[in-house]
Amino acid sequence: MHSRSSALVGAAPSHAIDPDDIGYNTTDNPSLETLVAARLSRRSWLRGGLGTAGAALLGSVGLSACGGGGDGDPAAPVAPAQLGFNAVAKSRADALVLPAGYTASVLYRLGDPIAAGVPDYRNDGTDAAATYDRRAGDHHDGMSFFGLSDSGAWNAAATARGLLAMNHEAITPAFLHPAGQTVSGSGNAARRTVADEVLREFYLHGVSVLEVARTGSGNGRWSYARDSRFNRRVHTLTPMLLSGPAAGSAALVTKYATDGRRTRGTVNNCANGTTPWGTYLTCEENWAGYFRRIAATDNPRRSAKELTAFARYGVAGTGRELWATVSPDTSDGLYGRWNAEATGASAAADYRNGPNTYGWVVEIDPFNPDSTPRKRTALGRMGHEGACLGPVVAGQPLVWYMGDDSRNEYAYKFVSTQPWNPADAAGGLAAGDKYLDSGRLYVAKFNADGTGAWLELRLGVNGITSSSGVYPFADAADVLIHARLAADAADATKMDRPEWTAVNPKNGDMYLTLTNTNAASRPIDRTDAANPRFYNDPKGTSQTAQLGNPNGHVVRLADTGRDPAATTFRWDIYLFGARATASADVNLSNLTADNDFSSPDGMWFSQATPGLLWLQTDDGAYTDVTNCMMLAALPGQVGDGGARTVTNVSGGTTRTQSTVVGAAPGTSLRRFLVGPRECEITGIAESGDGRALFVNIQHPGEDTAPDFANPASFGSHWPDGGSARPRSATIVITKDDGGKIGV
Repeated sequence: MHSRSSALVGAAPSHAIDPDDIGYNTTDNPSLETLVAARLSRRSWLRGGLGTAGAALLGSVGLSACGGGGDGDPAAPVAPAQLGFNAVAKSRADALVLPAGYTASVLYRLGDPIAAGVPDYRNDGTDAAATYDRRAGDHHDGMSFFGLSDSGAWNAAATARGLLAMNHEAITPAFLHPAGQTVSGSGNAARRTVADEVLREFYLHGVSVLEVARTGSGNGRWSYARDSRFNRRVHTLTPMLLSGPAAGSAALVTKYATDGRRTRGTVNNCANGTTPWGTYLTCEENWAGYFRRIAATDNPRRSAKELTAFARYGVAGTGRELWATVSPDTSDGLYGRWNAEATGASAAADYRNGPNTYGWVVEIDPFNPDSTPRKRTALGRMGHEGACLGPVVAGQPLVWYMGDDSRNEYAYKFVSTQPWNPADAAGGLAAGDKYLDSGRLYVAKFNADGTGAWLELRLGVNGITSSSGVYPFADAADVLIHARLAADAADATKMDRPEWTAVNPKNGDMYLTLTNTNAASRPIDRTDAANPRFYNDPKGTSQTAQLGNPNGHVVRLADTGRDPAATTFRWDIYLFGARATASADVNLSNLTADNDFSSPDGMWFSQATPGLLWLQTDDGAYTDVTNCMMLAALPGQVGDGGARTVTNVSGGTTRTQSTVVGAAPGTSLRRFLVGPRECEITGIAESGDGRALFVNIQHPGEDTAPDFANPASFGSHWPDGGSARPRSATIVITKDDGGKIGV
């Protein structure tokens, strides 16, 4: 998520490179064997072009998220619904583009008030910092819709009223203050000098919960209730409980919580998930970059184990927003807690362990604004992109699938110890204590023949021992706190930036977006069956060519026996991003001008229309041609394609790579939406009847270093138009005839 660089006004240099694009996996784990004959036979590929669309251009508009079902050999394909719109064309306009017959309105924008008495947002950087805990955050991201009954309880069947829970991943600092961040000095001496600016940024991260409702029927107008008792912001200052096997570990002790069982706040909340008991899972992704730790002075104070962990998670540098540098600090370490250096006599006297309290899946009860969120340590600590709930069957364990969003990271799943009891459907956070605090954490290994294994991350198995050459694991908590290192020791498969996971409710197949990678992270001699491409992406004259896999792909897998608790699976590559004009060894999915795309990121299966997949992009490799987009798809299932050999060429090197590719999508993949300039399309949810689709437009105009005296210099003015500063926002899409979206 958020793979493009952000412009920063001021001297904080850390925005120049996005943390997603770095990668901290320096192990020499082989990815996969190469040139192994695949066991799946090639089958016929679907063919056919897409109709040309008449597009409705929306200019500056002023106006379980994851499910599954049941695999040995492939079952007979289930006939899907048909896509009911014409594909929209690619666009570089500062506008939303939708198919004819659809309307979008802006529902919830950066700074919008969610409590009575909070004034309207001025959008000029002068709004009082103390009000931001009751305003919409920035960089709207993953979200879920929870139907709301007349009595205020969760009702999954509710269609016209609900709670929308959404993440606010990060900030575009240039537009949040009168003239960008105020910074003095440079390098290690750079300092933030205006405390209110930092307080504003603290509140703008995290999660929103807000009540939304439709007036009228069918395609009636949606709005949010500004003074609802359910409205809530969870942010970097919100008290949290550390829950599960790692809670109380010495590695989680800080000055704030000397018992290692509490922490403050959540940050860099990217993708998301849900539970069968109606709670929201928000996932901490690129949290490591927020912490200050100057290695030259701190390394001599740390143990060899700590240094190994810091290097593996990327905890080093000045901190991406320089939050730790505000002086003077408060007595409760409001700013100093972002300093991960060993400054006191022990961990209980400073925040050296602060980074260990981030990188978790956080459970929030949207129906109880007074509840304390839980960081569920049993799901491991990493750069969590999401936690997608798999098939829910009474008497069987629950499963969540997760990606770790950085280059050369892994895919994971968590299987609960306790089998699901439908009586817990209204259990709130107590149900989370039961199902999310005890279970087995696995990491994926993809074999070259289209099979794979889930390797358990547990002390004493799969090389995870106190004598491991990767990292000497001390106990169960050590394994979870350092899940990346445990996955290294287990010899998991490095992937090309694993991001969102989604489960097809028709057959239980799990889909995983692999957004992209570069030549440094995966050289041509390190391609493998699950990550098979290396090529030169031709660019326009204004952009530099990229080597590696700059357009990304989507892998899918089916657990053996369609059993989410199985430890083996089959897999193939559902879809490759590419330009329609690319060669056959690049455009492996036979994309056309109506469905070509780059850098898949957000992904979600409709529950109202089972089998309908929404795919969103976060791209920097195709932006010479189009802004980021969202596509609709009706995929088949694992095994509907066959073996394929890819020829990769770089300079004088030619290398062939065997892989397993699904059936080409043909007319079952179409471009549905294109966003405004410099945005990312991310986050999606639907009303219970599928007649309203909520979509997030993140960081429009973020690539510009604006001249505030000349608003025309802004890269985007969406959604307010005119000379306004751009704002991340949630839109709601309806069909003009009141029908279900997409079909």
